[in-house]
Amino acid sequence: MSEYKLQYFNIMGRAEPARLIFAYAGVQYVDERVDKAQWPEIKKTTPHGQLPVLFVDGKQLAQSRAIERYLGKTFGIAGENDWETAKMDELVSCVEDFLIEINPWFKEQDNAKKVEIFKSLCETSIIPFMTAFEAILNGSGAEFFVSDKISYADLAIFHIFWFMNSKILPGSLRRFPKLYEFVEKISAIDSIKSWIAARPKTEV
Repeated sequence: MSEYKLQYFNIMGRAEPARLIFAYAGVQYVDERVDKAQWPEIKKTTPHGQLPVLFVDGKQLAQSRAIERYLGKTFGIAGENDWETAKMDELVSCVEDFLIEINPWFKEQDNAKKVEIFKSLCETSIIPFMTAFEAILNGSGAEFFVSDKISYADLAIFHIFWFMNSKILPGSLRRFPKLYEFVEKISAIDSIKSWIAARPKTEV
């Protein structure tokens, strides 16, 4: 069995889907959380000056989506064939595009400007994103987004909608019954439920 370490800051952020994958798979790993004082030195040791970084038997893998795909394949939740794997990549890429769109809201420090950005994003990005994924799930004909078997993409999608429903727009999933059911279903998985209860409580 390989030895794993996931190196990231003490937030959910870009590393949380990978943590959820570890939790679902029941695989032990070191969840190393880097603080501001440590970061300047650790940054020098990363492949691209960024976190997260996954260590597998001492070897480094950077970029959150690459980490998720690798873990998904390693733990058997990356599809039964090339088509399913490609559809998972498609969905995760859509999540990535969405995160880039709403990044100005996360970065804005001025509260008044943050409110204005949020109002605009609700119309241009957030509600359209939720509407699109409701339709995708409704049209999949499967229990999850790609098949009847949970995938690494489902866990990445779960995190963004859990976060939106819990932190960004509390209760918003009530307007999207398929997404609400999806989030509730994954939240109820014992290993996921245990991780959510035990993980450090952070705002993002």
